[in-house]
Amino acid sequence: MTGDTRQTVAVMGSGTMGSGIAATFARHGFQTRLYDVQAEQLEKAKDAFAFVCKTLIGGGFMTEADAETARANLTYTLDLNEALAGVDFVAETVPEKLEIKQAVFKQVEPLVSDEVIIASNTSGIPITTLAEVCQRPNRVIGMHWSNPPHLIPVIEVIRGRQTDDATTETTKQVVERLGMIPAVVDKDVPGFVENRILYAIMREALHLLDEGVASAEAIDTIAKWGIGYKLAVIGPLELLDVAGLDIYTSVAAYLNPDLSCETGVSATVADKVAAGKLGIKTQGGLFDYTPERIQELQQQRGKLLLASKKALTQA
Repeated sequence: MTGDTRQTVAVMGSGTMGSGIAATFARHGFQTRLYDVQAEQLEKAKDAFAFVCKTLIGGGFMTEADAETARANLTYTLDLNEALAGVDFVAETVPEKLEIKQAVFKQVEPLVSDEVIIASNTSGIPITTLAEVCQRPNRVIGMHWSNPPHLIPVIEVIRGRQTDDATTETTKQVVERLGMIPAVVDKDVPGFVENRILYAIMREALHLLDEGVASAEAIDTIAKWGIGYKLAVIGPLELLDVAGLDIYTSVAAYLNPDLSCETGVSATVADKVAAGKLGIKTQGGLFDYTPERIQELQQQRGKLLLASKKALTQA
């Protein structure tokens, strides 16, 4: 089967990522079943669907009629058998713990046909490890979405050691049907590509903060309006060619030895966690937030991401 013939999708887990992923499948014509073990989570997912539609309509990526069609394509269920009956594709989005994900894989595999792909939205657990509990590991693949999943257009398609070519190609086609950009990760390493690069950036940013080199506000401003502004249109490896590999060699020779090689957690972050300041969820982390400011930031960031997507796709 090819990606063009897969019509019914089961999304396992209705948290922040699962609800956004289910909404994306539904709005692109897939009959989508969103499964969870908690009724209250499914109720929250309905609110999340409404928020996704409102955001996309506001950005000009959807109409009210599109939203109604998507709503009709999406069902919510607490019944695992109902969720998986006759599905063509499974997207796992449960919490990022190996034992939980493997338990779901063991539940799912006997209830779907042999050709059904089971794709995990894990952000870093090796796909080969997840597939160890499966009888058909060749049909297991990584499908890592970025948050928010309805706005960030790239999806990592990660091959496990036993993932076959047909599974990889079909998953790429599914991603393309979603209007997203598939990027294949050929080697199954922890964190894959996106999070390895992201965490390297965050490690250096936190190191600079720990060392008092600049304030959190200044570091973020430089990253957004310097690094991020460039990287939105040219990748880091392309940037090397633009700058010149000879220039990179000269700068890297003295700069690389001074960059953070910390293998632990930033002291600043450790102190914040110990104090119960975890970020937006506690209205304070590296920055402070009010409930009003949190809502304002969510709306502002959504608009900016949509504007960036529109600009980049029209370029």
